Amino acid sequence: MTALDAAPESSIATAPPPPAPGTVRLWSDLLCPFAHVLLHTWREARATDPALAAIQIEHRSFPLELFNGPHVRRGTDTEAVGLGQAAPGAGFRVWAAGDDQYPNTVLLAAEAVLAASAQSRPAGEALDAALRRAFWSQSRSIAHRAVILDVAAEVSADAAARSADNGLDVSELARALDEGRFRAALHRDFAIASGPAIPGSPTVQLPDGTIAFNPGVDVRWEGPWAEGFPIVERFDAVEQVALLARAAPPS
Repeated sequence: MTALDAAPESSIATAPPPPAPGTVRLWSDLLCPFAHVLLHTWREARATDPALAAIQIEHRSFPLELFNGPHVRRGTDTEAVGLGQAAPGAGFRVWAAGDDQYPNTVLLAAEAVLAASAQSRPAGEALDAALRRAFWSQSRSIAHRAVILDVAAEVSADAAARSADNGLDVSELARALDEGRFRAALHRDFAIASGPAIPGSPTVQLPDGTIAFNPGVDVRWEGPWAEGFPIVERFDAVEQVALLARAAPPS
């Protein structure tokens, strides 16, 4: 997904330095279906390849609503149908809860991912994945503080049950949200995303300086956005996994 509006005059024109070896930086919006597909592909690959599992994902925010206004349900519903055909394992579902529960904003959820990432990179990854699943598969209103913290508690409990502590402290996360500690960080991400270096959601940054927008997917719209439907003309999971592998540190 790209921003529909012009970038603000205060935008930062250059991307931040590349991430360290062993880390891939992902700029995305929580309600971007293309990012959801990319992360699903990466999760499946990392589950079976220890070398890929060792690569950490640094989540950064590409907050589409700060460009385009509130998220439009028609857009996400049609994208879920289109992308779901290309990646059925990603668990896409059209919104099934009441219209009044639809999350037209996910800025607080984006802050939560940044706050969790500050606790630990695995905590940020786990919360990001759970929030996307809560929206795309479970029709939960991740705009709401209580839902965000419920999802975080589920992430923490699941890690404890598997004896795989990811470092997510839910009480600390709640304090960070209530104090707005990561609001400025989110807006710094927005300023960078407003420049030409980060073209849209999802954009991948690799340690070698590579910047790739929506890798492995070519899509066109049949009819106007949010009125017609997307047609995926190419989906290459192998390309997506190969990109992730390039973030591995030298052996």
